[in-house]
Amino acid sequence: MVDGRVSQLSTLNLRMAQSPIQRAEALIEALPYIQRFRGQLFVIKYGGSAMEDEGIVERFLRDVVFLEAVGINPVLIHGGGKTITHRMREAGLKPQFVNGLRVTDAQSIEIVEDVLDHRINPAIVQTLKGFGGRAVGLHGKDVLIGKKLPLQTEGKVTGIDLGFVGEVLDVRIEPIHEAVAAETVPVISPLARDPEGRVLNINADIAAGTLAGRLQASKFIYLSDVPGIMRDPTNKESLIPSVTREEIDQLREDEIITGGMIPKVESALHALSEGVKKVHFIDGRTPHSLLLEIFTNAGVGTEIVP
Repeated sequence: MVDGRVSQLSTLNLRMAQSPIQRAEALIEALPYIQRFRGQLFVIKYGGSAMEDEGIVERFLRDVVFLEAVGINPVLIHGGGKTITHRMREAGLKPQFVNGLRVTDAQSIEIVEDVLDHRINPAIVQTLKGFGGRAVGLHGKDVLIGKKLPLQTEGKVTGIDLGFVGEVLDVRIEPIHEAVAAETVPVISPLARDPEGRVLNINADIAAGTLAGRLQASKFIYLSDVPGIMRDPTNKESLIPSVTREEIDQLREDEIITGGMIPKVESALHALSEGVKKVHFIDGRTPHSLLLEIFTNAGVGTEIVP
């Protein structure tokens, strides 16, 4: 987004145009952004219920192919929490979460690895290719170096072992750079491997933020099932179009940023501190929200700027 971003979504020119002239005007509006961002690297984290509807998934991935086609370099890291939960229940396991992180025992990590690396990741790659894009699946455990999280405290309970759950220490960026140099979209799962060779489940938001920072991405974009940061979660009109790091601190103090938004925002701030130029939160269920956020004056979500 450029300075002077406005919040009135009714001003969008890139809406469902009905005439050839309107379609042409939408392309003209997008042109300076295409020129500005050509050759730049965007890290996109994709998750939430926006991954559950086949039509929404296909629409989003077609937009990713559009980014690739106009010379932008998207790097996609995906989640898969709802599918993992479903598979665990099928196996007779009860999903448990501590501080928003999934408790992952030896049986659970096998399910997590299978869902992320052998089901969701290749499905995304094949869909991108089906739309004429170029994509390659990268197992997170082959590019993310992690370590097991220490014992956790939740409320008054201390010493909680999350099992095979970790945090990212470093990123092997060579395979990602090789894919980008070949004009291919890297699709990465949120798994890491520790120095002893153990596979670790990584919170996808945190993994994406670390990845964006390590790659010095021009933009770090979260697509989920919320429109962005809202002063009132029940009122879409309360969406905050743009905030700074300092304003984020106040929003947390005022308890406007709470719950599952906290790790997302912390990950975003970490990415900004590592050199990412701008972070965006958008609703993946909104048609073409990715393109509207990047290629229009108004945008559709919340941006966080340094």
